[in-house]
Order: sequence, then structure tokens, then C-alpha cells
Amino acid sequence: MNKRKGTGISIFVLCIGGFFLYAYLLMLSEWSPIILQLSVLMIVGGILGVVAWIGYVMATTKSSSASITSDN
Repeated sequence: MNKRKGTGISIFVLCIGGFFLYAYLLMLSEWSPIILQLSVLMIVGGILGVVAWIGYVMATTKSSSASITSDN
């Protein structure tokens, strides 16, 4: 088995294990409220981070002086 295939299998197994750990913490443990709050916080933070990155790129990118015209 080559290194790439082994890495892929490892990532697959870790993701499945992570899902079951998350499901256990969310559904069956006393940590459920804080796990849910942290999950929502990470999702909202990720979305707002992407939107902020888009805004930053728009604000810092130099506009080109040449415009594209069609010859209709």
C-alpha cells in the first residue's frame, strides 16, 4: 500500500471516528449544551470569516483600468 492510500484511509477512519465522538458528546453526555454552542459558534465564525476575507480581497485588489468590450 502506498503512502497516499494509507493517508486517505487514515483520514477516512479519523473522520468517521470524529463523527461518532461528536454524536456521543451532542446526544448522550452532560456536555451537550456547550458542544452545541461551540458548534454554532464555529459555523457562524467560519461563515463570517469567509465573508470578511471576500471583503478584504475586494478592498485591497487593484482595479484594472482596461475594460472588456464586445464588438457587436
